[in-house]
Amino acid sequence: MRRTGTVVSGVRLPFISQGDDLVDIVVSNVLEIGKIKESDVVAVTESIVAISQGNIASLDSVGRDVEAKFGKDKHIGVVFPITSRNRFAQILKGISKGAKKITVLLNYPQDEVGNPIMDLKKWNPYTLSDTKEQYTGKEFREKYGEYTHEFTKLDYIQLYEGLSDNISVILSKDPAAILTHTKDVIAADIHTRETTKEYLIGSGGKNVLTLAELLNGPSGDRGYNPVYGLLGSNMYGQNALKLFPRDCDRFVHAVQDEFFKRTKIRPHVMIYADGAFRDPVCGIWELADPTVCPGHTEGLNGSPNEVKLKSVVAGEKDKKAALKKAMDNKDLGTALGTTPRQYTDLLGSISDLVSGSGDKGTPVILIQGYFDNLLDE
Repeated sequence: MRRTGTVVSGVRLPFISQGDDLVDIVVSNVLEIGKIKESDVVAVTESIVAISQGNIASLDSVGRDVEAKFGKDKHIGVVFPITSRNRFAQILKGISKGAKKITVLLNYPQDEVGNPIMDLKKWNPYTLSDTKEQYTGKEFREKYGEYTHEFTKLDYIQLYEGLSDNISVILSKDPAAILTHTKDVIAADIHTRETTKEYLIGSGGKNVLTLAELLNGPSGDRGYNPVYGLLGSNMYGQNALKLFPRDCDRFVHAVQDEFFKRTKIRPHVMIYADGAFRDPVCGIWELADPTVCPGHTEGLNGSPNEVKLKSVVAGEKDKKAALKKAMDNKDLGTALGTTPRQYTDLLGSISDLVSGSGDKGTPVILIQGYFDNLLDE
């Protein structure tokens, strides 16, 4: 019996720039590690795909798109964004360039992905049933006290209001509170955006867009994303945003074809973004991107269908035979104890954990043995 199961390796790449032949770079560097198999997974982080595409947009271009879609000199409401210096703070700066006035409505006690806006060690979330519909930032701090994020050490009310003279912050649990200020609204949440948009329109909003509807079409030489717009964007220098990559399915198939051209092997290929996991210490849900996997080859469709090893072999004398019998007779979708997550979400989470988001310099992850089981030699 071999002694290794799944093996995950971070693959170091050179710095990637716009116009680089990323297909060649990925394939060449993975093959330097050694031989690959059909069942191997090559995962490429979304950021280097976007950078190689030049899918970048200046903050001024964000402002121009906001003005084009809402009109000139408008008061725009921005509802339920996450609190983030690298992601939403940059987006908000861009939005402010296309509006006369911005009112940002923050949710409390925490944002969509779990970042708190107040001290939850002092205030029990179950007791926050106040009847007041909304607070200004000043009123909120007077009632609930000063608070800086445990890890970034930032007060996001102060941060967002300090980005531009035309930005003010209010807080409410009700998205429709923004409609007492303006009927022109951007639903800035990520995974619940369509629900929020529908609720705002039903509550009297006139022109309501999601972040996915900004920078969602070509204009000049700036970047765009037809599906996600500004969702999945991130800070790129001080005055620009790296957008989520485009044409992801085309890219992963080009990588797979290049592997086949050189080796006669077609490994699985995917692009990964934020992993889908929640930190047990701070309670923050990692998934600030709109999806874990914006593109993958067909072999990664579906979910695991595994048997529960300890249940199958318990009390059996010939445990290997018992396992084989169980695997031969298992029904699709009835595996015991297996959470029905998609392969791409599981593999993307593995990849994100291995590559990190800092200075490891491994934007490609090679996953081997993931689809094996104990009977595979």
